[in-house]
Amino acid sequence: MATSTTTGLQRARAAVGVAGGGGSRRPARSTQASRGALTMVLLVAPSVILLLLINAYPLVYAANQSLHKGSLIITGKFIGLANYTDVLTRPAFWEAARFTVIFTIIGVFGSWLIGMALALLMRTTIPGNAVFKVLLMLPWVVPIVVSSTAWNWLVATPDSPVPALARSLGMGELLFLANPTLAAITVCIFKVWVSFPFMMLMTSAALASVDGTVYEAANMDGATKWQQLTQITLPMISRSTYISWILMTIFCVNDFPTIFLLTGGGPITATSSLVVLAYRTVFQDFQTGPGVAIAFIMTIVLVIISTILYRQIRKGETA
Repeated sequence: MATSTTTGLQRARAAVGVAGGGGSRRPARSTQASRGALTMVLLVAPSVILLLLINAYPLVYAANQSLHKGSLIITGKFIGLANYTDVLTRPAFWEAARFTVIFTIIGVFGSWLIGMALALLMRTTIPGNAVFKVLLMLPWVVPIVVSSTAWNWLVATPDSPVPALARSLGMGELLFLANPTLAAITVCIFKVWVSFPFMMLMTSAALASVDGTVYEAANMDGATKWQQLTQITLPMISRSTYISWILMTIFCVNDFPTIFLLTGGGPITATSSLVVLAYRTVFQDFQTGPGVAIAFIMTIVLVIISTILYRQIRKGETA
């Protein structure tokens, strides 16, 4: 008994000695680690500084312009928040805001519904599945200039294929880009058409992470396809869904080429979104301060929406 106790004490002392020896070497290791961290900071610092200069300087400069009454060449007189109050009292701003909301809602949820439906379809065994996937990616892969040119050819004039088809079906003369309502509908459909492949990819990636045994258990319990979709699939891919909504909201609000190349914001201002209005205000009306103020208001709204959706993601993670 005494021998075992002595042996235990010797082992304990040896452990203490080792620990003590390790403790004596910790300062050296700590110094080495701090030197490594300093080296990493010095290596990364130039890139970080460059990124800050590239992104922060234009942001600060634009914010400064929004507080002045000037032009693209000169800053002008400081007027504080007068540009913001001026913009918020313009009817054109609220018309553009209204269309931006409609355009964004249809763009986000329209492309999401179609993308999710196609992603679910791609999980089934259909002939030519690989070729079908490539074809579905074309609206997103093809440059927006080419897509908008093709859509202009389809609907722009009375002799275009779609108006001619509508006329032959007895629907009368449908001028898709000349009628304000039809132009707004056409732009929204065009946005869904060029955006659904992105949503399809996001949903497909999320569905690939869902364990198939969950559906096997649901089938054994007699769950219908709709119950599996609403109670298993959608909750399990909710995090990816919220992320795709955030990204697509940003894409839609900031989408300038889709609208400008197809309609130019017309007819009149029927399809003028906030980003198109900001462009016209700065580069056509030469009112730099109000135009930049519109852009900053858009940014604030996007930050609020992104924060709300991000909180939903966090709730899903903690649930």
